Amino acid sequence: MRHFYRTHMAPADVIAAADAFFAGLGLTAASQGPRERVFKGVVGTPEVVAHVRLTARPEGGHYTFVEVHTDQMGESRVDRNVKKFFVGLHRHEDTRHQLEAAY
Repeated sequence: MRHFYRTHMAPADVIAAADAFFAGLGLTAASQGPRERVFKGVVGTPEVVAHVRLTARPEGGHYTFVEVHTDQMGESRVDRNVKKFFVGLHRHEDTRHQLEAAY
């Protein structure tokens, strides 16, 4: 699946946050670049190796475009954690943000 998010954080800060977040899930960095990471590892069951490719590039002046591709089908546990990562980026920008259910 493909996920994306726009933030005011610098690309280097997004990459540092990604390194900490995805390492906490048990994924390891398989490839590293200045604005790109590829993480591999097993998250949840069944034990299938997941690949996550994250890029953070400057866009339109003061925005950073964060794009994440996963190799999982549908709404996997990895995809839900990518969304949690985006919420973490948003909380970093706006500390008053509270996660609420939107029924």
